[in-house]
Amino acid sequence: MENLILAIETSCDETAASVIRNGNEILSNVVASQIDSQKRFGGVVPEIASRHHVEQITVVIEEALEKASIVPSDLDAVAVTEGPGLVGALLIGINAAKAFAFAHGLPIIGVHHIAGHIYASALVEPMKFPLLALVVSGGHTELIYMKEHGSFEVIGETRDDAAGEAYDKVARVLNLPYPGGPHIDRMAHEAKKGVDFPRAWLEDTYDFSFSGLKSAVINYKHNLEQRGQSIVPEEVAKGFQDSVVEVLTTKTIKAAKELGVKQVIVAGGVSANRGLRESLSKALEQEGIPFTAPPLSLCTDNAAMIGACAAYMFEAGVRSDLSMNGLPGKELKSWSNTDDKLR
Repeated sequence: MENLILAIETSCDETAASVIRNGNEILSNVVASQIDSQKRFGGVVPEIASRHHVEQITVVIEEALEKASIVPSDLDAVAVTEGPGLVGALLIGINAAKAFAFAHGLPIIGVHHIAGHIYASALVEPMKFPLLALVVSGGHTELIYMKEHGSFEVIGETRDDAAGEAYDKVARVLNLPYPGGPHIDRMAHEAKKGVDFPRAWLEDTYDFSFSGLKSAVINYKHNLEQRGQSIVPEEVAKGFQDSVVEVLTTKTIKAAKELGVKQVIVAGGVSANRGLRESLSKALEQEGIPFTAPPLSLCTDNAAMIGACAAYMFEAGVRSDLSMNGLPGKELKSWSNTDDKLR
């Protein structure tokens, strides 16, 4: 496979552009984060995110090309996140990609954001099929089975809160700054013991549920306050994280063994969580199943992962056109064996 892709990602609050060669080599990966702007609101404000994207998108694309030492005529295609995400944010990246593709006579490829997260692992080592991907982020918690490139089967998903969403909500209960996940992870490792919070197993299914756990944390805090007692934040953080990690790990191992996969991948923003990475690595090593976790720089939203996925889509003949629009609720569909190559 030989191709050179310019990729753009603006699905939430990171403005990113990257140049990827052959689906596995990062020539540049530029990310303009909005965390400092958004943390005062305790989360992402869509209108503010869109305005920041407008300010940053051109500069980020130019920097990505410059760092990669290439010119537009060197490229084979332009890729961009089509969805899911914040529609206003998506449209900034999509319109920038369409303008660039039109101006330089390049094909354009719309990439699913979650597929991008999965393909971040291809930038670390070759993907071994069949594989199982655990996608954990602020908006998604899913187990996805892949029998080949471009084949996606969701075998389990959250029925309510995503894991990352639960982390952020519990962080607010503990008065921690946004984003709360890294703070909870750090505090969990500092604690000597944790509060015993429940696990939602949802027997006979690979699905997840974290809203009950979130409510248990809130109720625990309120009950202590009503008795005039204070919580120990580190112990709450550890108890909460232990519950989340145990459920994610147990269900992933169960699915991996039952499906006979050759590799397990963890992807998404929460895959940067130290507790989760350590738990999965240890459990999968015991089962003799290869495990891949991308470096921290490729866990959160970035354009390199979009470019990696697009490289395989390009080779499969998948193309979009200039009528592409932002799809905030875009479904994850397979493109490996479809007869209709135009998406």
